[in-house]
Formats: sequence, structure tokens, C-alpha cells
Amino acid sequence: MANVLNTLIERRKNKVLMFALLDPDKFSPDKAKQLASRKEMGFFDAFLVGGSTTIWQDRVDSIVRTLKENTDKPVIIFPSSISNLSPYADAVLFLSLLNSSSTFYVIDQQFQAAPIIRKMGLEAISTAYIIMGDGGTAGYVGHARPIPYDKPELVEAYALAAEYLGFKLIYLEGGSGVRTPIRLEIIKRVKKITHVPLIVGGGIRDWKYIKSLEECGADGVVIGNLLENENEFENFISQSPRERSEIKPF
Repeated sequence: MANVLNTLIERRKNKVLMFALLDPDKFSPDKAKQLASRKEMGFFDAFLVGGSTTIWQDRVDSIVRTLKENTDKPVIIFPSSISNLSPYADAVLFLSLLNSSSTFYVIDQQFQAAPIIRKMGLEAISTAYIIMGDGGTAGYVGHARPIPYDKPELVEAYALAAEYLGFKLIYLEGGSGVRTPIRLEIIKRVKKITHVPLIVGGGIRDWKYIKSLEECGADGVVIGNLLENENEFENFISQSPRERSEIKPF
């Protein structure tokens, strides 16, 4: 596949990017195939594959291969460890968890993974990962010091540091399955002072909030837990035609 990051940046010119996140611990290959084959998935621009807990390599490979066989969207690894990598994917978010108290999640794991990523031929997209609010499982596993929502100045500082360090993406994470997504004010403030594409994830469940994120300047939105709950997902895709038309398929 052509350069994934450039492709996504080009699509961003027309609409906010939407990423479907599949956790291999919670999706079987059959379930992944069923999801990828749905026409409603045309709203998504790429699939992310990964989770916050330990995942067997063959499990990741099977999900990635299933997605590659059933969609023409980019498949990108969203890794929590080296065991999450797969040579069958198109790219990997080369994450550095900037507000982790452990260097393992900032740089140690990354230097170990770099030769493997090169050998696999994956496109590495350097991504500054910043965990906020509750933090969820990702915050716990990553030894993060989640930034409170009422401290936007700290997020601004981390985002500026990410830009100055040369990261290609900034990913603000509210935590998997949290009930309160990241405050819109934070998105506005980060976008006002940085030029790096901004991805937002954690607790996103409706089109109204997605539209608000786009209006605040967010470049990408990650939908994860919603995809795991059939009733929630059906409700999500059955929202009013007016709301759905605002987020156009590419």
C-alpha cells in the first residue's frame, strides 16, 4: 500500500478521519470479518489493531490478515508491546507514551521494536501518546500519570514537546471504555498551538461529539469499545441521516 500517513493526511482535507480499533483479545477472525464487511464501515478510513493487555502474536496476525482480505482500508498496528506487531499490516503507530513514569513505555520498548519493524517492512508512524483523565486500562498498564481534564496547560506542554521532538501524530487518549471523553476545550487549546495532526480516543460513542471534535480541530477519532457491543454499535450507525451525512465516507 502507498504511504499510509500521506494517504490519511490527504483524506483529512475533506473530513475528520475515523479509525476503527479492534482488540484481538475481544475480536475473533470471524467477528472481524463480519464487521469489516458491513457497508456502514465505509465511514472509517483505517483499522487499528491492538489492545492494552498481552496479546499472542498469532492472534494479532489472524485479525490483521482477516481485515486485509475483507477491506481495502489501511490496517495499522496499535501496539502495547512487541508481541503486538504483525508483518501483514500496512503500518504501525510507533508510540511513545510521553507521560509514563517508566522509560519502558517511552523509549526502551521502542528501541527493541525498531529492528523488527524494519525487518517486517512496516511503515512506522511516530506517534506521541498522551493519556488523560481516568486513563483506563492503557493508563494502568503503561504506568502513566494521566493528566486531569482540568489541567489543559499540561497537555499543551506535552503536545508542544511532541511537535518539537518531531512526532508525526499526537494521540490524546481518555482511556478504553471510559464514560467521559476528553473535553472539547482541551482539543481547541492543543490545536491552537500545534501543527501536528491530532487523534482523539476514549469514550467516544456518538456522532454529535465526533462533529464537535471536528469543529474543534481534531484530525482523527478512534472508535473502539463501541464496536464490541452490538447494541451500542447498531444504535451508533442508526442515528439520524442528517448527522450521518455530516461525516461522509471517502
